[in-house]
Amino acid sequence: MSRADKELVYVEHCKGVNGLEKVVLREVRGCSAEVYLYGGHVTSWKNEHGEELLFLSSKANFNPPKAIRGGIPICFPQFSNLGPLESHGFARNRFWSIDNDPPPFPTNSSNKAFVDLILKHSEEDVKIWPHRYEYRLRITLGPGGDLMLTSRIRNMNTDGKPFSFTFAYHTYFAVTDISEVRVEGLETLDYLDNLKNRERFTEQGDAITFESELDRVYLSTPTKIAILDHERKRTFVLRKDGLPDAVVWNPWDRKARAMPDFGDDEYKHMLCVEAASIEKPITLKPEHCNLVKRLITVSCLLYRHSLHSELVLLAN
Repeated sequence: MSRADKELVYVEHCKGVNGLEKVVLREVRGCSAEVYLYGGHVTSWKNEHGEELLFLSSKANFNPPKAIRGGIPICFPQFSNLGPLESHGFARNRFWSIDNDPPPFPTNSSNKAFVDLILKHSEEDVKIWPHRYEYRLRITLGPGGDLMLTSRIRNMNTDGKPFSFTFAYHTYFAVTDISEVRVEGLETLDYLDNLKNRERFTEQGDAITFESELDRVYLSTPTKIAILDHERKRTFVLRKDGLPDAVVWNPWDRKARAMPDFGDDEYKHMLCVEAASIEKPITLKPEHCNLVKRLITVSCLLYRHSLHSELVLLAN
């Protein structure tokens, strides 16, 4: 082990904006990530050159119960306004706790820069969403700068009832100029256009480019989606298994001006491409006398050049 490796603080617990608790993850090559316990929210992810890979609005609100604009909000148990809850559910504006006793992961890893968080239902949550759950989130920064989010959601209902939910990693990528960005891998696929009452269309272009507001949910998406930032000469690749949908969103100028926590011109420098499960909600049954254990695992692995997401249902 090198001296630098010995001296490096891989995981640092400290205070962030407005005194909110955060965790800073660091790796040997100089890459880093920041995670706020409020929302279980990744707000920063930098490569070894110190370049920020996630967009965070200059007007982002770090005053609970408002959600933080940018980074990687967790949309659970509802995506957008597709249900009775507030938009994108409540996980992104709850205070998570450090999980000091996480269950073992199915794969062994030598990663040192990671943090385990946990969110459990409160009585206030049950009043608006009548289900009991346990949501464990591991955020890992790999030696090469990859960022992985692994969500494990368990149905803790005692009445034997299943629950259904929609989900998304609402990832805001930092781009140089949205007019010079292309998204590849979604051609010929059906999508729901949120600007046209979720009407269903088929993608006709050989890539998605941006000249105006765009808000779509692509369906039955492939395992690989590429985001090309031509001006920066950077390519993100989204690789995913088990998360069938992909959201592509940019608010453009008019909607940007209408959002109080978003700069008027910041739409030029961000793009959301989100691994998600939206069209068909996930249904999770509760445990029955410990004989049947059902667990949802949702992983999202982000590299400087690629992003890997997967959804796995484990039962034993």
